[in-house]
Amino acid sequence: MVKLTQTVQKGGCAAKVAASELRSILNQVQFPVPHAELLVDGRHFDDAAIYKVNEELSLVQTLDFFTPILDDPYLFGQVAAANALSDVYAMGGLPKTAMVILAYPLATFEKSWVVHLLQGVADKVKEAQANIVGGHTIDDDTLKLGLSVTGYCSTHQYWMNQNCKAGDVLILTKQLGTGTHTAALKRQFVNESEIAEVVDSMRQLNSVPALLNSTLFSAIHSATDITGFGLVGHAFNMAKASGKCFDINFSQLPLFSGTLESLERGYLTKAHRTNREYVKESANLSRLKENQILAICDPQTSGGLLLSVDKNQVDAVLSEIKKTFRHACVIGTVVESSSNEFLRFH
Repeated sequence: MVKLTQTVQKGGCAAKVAASELRSILNQVQFPVPHAELLVDGRHFDDAAIYKVNEELSLVQTLDFFTPILDDPYLFGQVAAANALSDVYAMGGLPKTAMVILAYPLATFEKSWVVHLLQGVADKVKEAQANIVGGHTIDDDTLKLGLSVTGYCSTHQYWMNQNCKAGDVLILTKQLGTGTHTAALKRQFVNESEIAEVVDSMRQLNSVPALLNSTLFSAIHSATDITGFGLVGHAFNMAKASGKCFDINFSQLPLFSGTLESLERGYLTKAHRTNREYVKESANLSRLKENQILAICDPQTSGGLLLSVDKNQVDAVLSEIKKTFRHACVIGTVVESSSNEFLRFH
């Protein structure tokens, strides 16, 4: 079977358009005036949109697709689905329906590979207790796979990336390092079995909202998922949208085994550089070593959720989350922002 990662130049969320480039483009586009029912849109780089249906129910809408990050079609299908579903979970919603986005070269791609891809997607959507309701396919030079997902949330209780409060405690639910380990896979220095821990993490659903009762749910003031812009880029978006500064202790960050060594060996992507450039005016990284900076800039695919939690309820929230996300941990605190500094690592 062909190695999917060898058919593309970039894989997974590392293939995203750089955050600074995307902001520059979007700032020049005149979008329609938002409806009154549009509760959350893309202006603060939230993970999904929220549209009010009635006083009790709102829709959560998102889409996500990318090029292969793994060689095995079934596993890639699972990761692509988990990554797309994550955006609904990051808003505090639960996914309900999904439509498949698939592009592949008809002339060279075996039909059985497509079956395995879609089976991976189908099994992960089933695990999320959602439904596949259709999709769209095109003949293209490179494989691209993802989902458009619709979910539900309460009209009066959902998460955004702009409600962090000074004194909140920051929780990260998954380990960091998918970017460098999958870069090593693409260069064929490792195989999928050697990075099974990374693959399993990318396949895991970010189903945090389903784990929490209403009291613990409301203890989470703000949330986002960590994907292609790395911890540093997504934390910056969240801190800036909230007008706060994140004080993060690098020694508390959960990393996959061998992550720093992989970075030191030079298994990098373009996103390591662009993510660093994105925050250069707004993040204090002076106390970090070079490989530590690369770790926080590492582009994650289907990474964890970053949660800003009420300090008085953080122990209860973390205890509940760790039943499913065993690497979840406290990584820092939210403080008032001074001048243009939104991130501080030590």
